[in-house]
Amino acid sequence: MTARGWFLFSLMGVVWGIPYLMIKVAVEAPLSPSFVVFTRCALGALLLLPFAIRQGGLLRTVRRHWAPMLAFACIEIIGPWFTLTDAERHLSSSTAGLLIAGVPIVGVLLARLFGETFGETERLGVRRVTGLALGLGGVGVLTVPHLTGGDARSLGEVLLTVLGYATAPLIAARWLRDVPTLQLTAPCLALAALVYALPAAVTWPSETPSTSVLVALVGLGVICTALAFVAFLELIKEVGPTRATVFTYVNPAVAVAAGALFLGEELTLGIGAAFTLILAGSVLATAAGPANSGGPVTWSTRQTSRADGRVESLDGGLPEERPGSTGQGGG
Repeated sequence: MTARGWFLFSLMGVVWGIPYLMIKVAVEAPLSPSFVVFTRCALGALLLLPFAIRQGGLLRTVRRHWAPMLAFACIEIIGPWFTLTDAERHLSSSTAGLLIAGVPIVGVLLARLFGETFGETERLGVRRVTGLALGLGGVGVLTVPHLTGGDARSLGEVLLTVLGYATAPLIAARWLRDVPTLQLTAPCLALAALVYALPAAVTWPSETPSTSVLVALVGLGVICTALAFVAFLELIKEVGPTRATVFTYVNPAVAVAAGALFLGEELTLGIGAAFTLILAGSVLATAAGPANSGGPVTWSTRQTSRADGRVESLDGGLPEERPGSTGQGGG
């Protein structure tokens, strides 16, 4: 993986490792899940829409790609963010983060089962499978002391979130690869805010939330939504949809670290071992596989198109940059 890919990977490991803590603070205020989702989506849309409009051609992009954009918004944001937020009313933030770490495994299974549909034809190889297994082992080490229960409905909601998080990157890589990052993110967040506007209004808090809750909501909207989505879509373009979701192995480690820093939770040897397994697994699972011989490869912004319409790597290893393949100004 390139230096840019590693930077985006590391950034995502942090900015999507802390939302669980912020969501927990918000729903324990208590704020309704609809209000929390509306707030983070509205803030993200307000921040990103001006930049997306400034790029030009936003309405043309939406008209041309409305169907996959709608699917992406529903599967990545509208459904999963509500189910995750609602689940955290009964689950601890660390439990939610640990369960979300199953996204790469589900993503790999979807890519293997529906590879032709999503255009995800890259072989996993022994090294990447080993990396996924190590990462899952690290999550298991964390789970034993930190999984703190919850009812069947809440666990089911998190599993639905996992399925959505694993499917949406495949949609983005297959049908939205030419859409500039901001012109995909901003309209999807705006649509989600509209969907939850009425439920949020009905459940609007009667009193102004405390300062800590307001900080958590702003953090969710600015850092964990606006910044995170721009970085996430660029990561998909950089390394492909399957590798892009592997950062969720780092998220539970970040969640545990946040608990130790802000809640005074104890760091144990087991947690240290889990960190090691998770990071080692991430390195192996995101490593480039062997070059394909003549066949199509997973789409990346660092690829070029052949005259016959196929996409191939220029050097068979780390592909070169293809001008115009990313959303200029999207980062």
